[in-house]
Amino acid sequence: MYMHPFQGGATLLSLGIIFILYTMFVWWRDVIRESTLEGHHTKVVQLGPRYGSISFIVSEVMFLFALFRASSHSSLAPTVEIGAAITWAHHVILAGKEKRAVYASVATVLLALVSTGFQGMEYYQAPSTISDSIYGSTFSLATGFHGFHVIMGTLFSILCGIRQYLGHPTKEHHVGFEASAWYWHFVDVVRLFQFVSIYWWGGI
Repeated sequence: MYMHPFQGGATLLSLGIIFILYTMFVWWRDVIRESTLEGHHTKVVQLGPRYGSISFIVSEVMFLFALFRASSHSSLAPTVEIGAAITWAHHVILAGKEKRAVYASVATVLLALVSTGFQGMEYYQAPSTISDSIYGSTFSLATGFHGFHVIMGTLFSILCGIRQYLGHPTKEHHVGFEASAWYWHFVDVVRLFQFVSIYWWGGI
């Protein structure tokens, strides 16, 4: 309703975002408390979040594949640096170097913010919009949905960086950080497919 200026659309969108952010905060708070402070995350319990992360990423792959297929049908700068930074952070966590892991998490967040800024500039300068045509709508939806994933990954990395600064993850127990790293690798691979299918092939 916000995209088509209906009365109250902005209020409804704002309420939806507030409720989603509140739910994310409360859920992450509970998981952090259960795993770090109460010690309830045994090896068996850690499998649940791992399988859940994998299932979520697979469902996102299916959704984005449909968007890319629609975009390539109507149309007849990869950000791999973020994946490199998160991999650096993962390796230093495994090596037990907590301070370097914080630096790597900060680098990941900064690169993600740069990527989001570039996407905002792209939308500002784009010749088409979501309401122009099938190409405009699939382009906006595919790139916007990817941008949404970058923003969620940025929030995920900020949370992991704060937890790393506080000393929560150890080299034996860092499931949340692993999920963040998997998520960023998924986002990077999607960006590569997006670059090829929308920017390169769509520009031929």
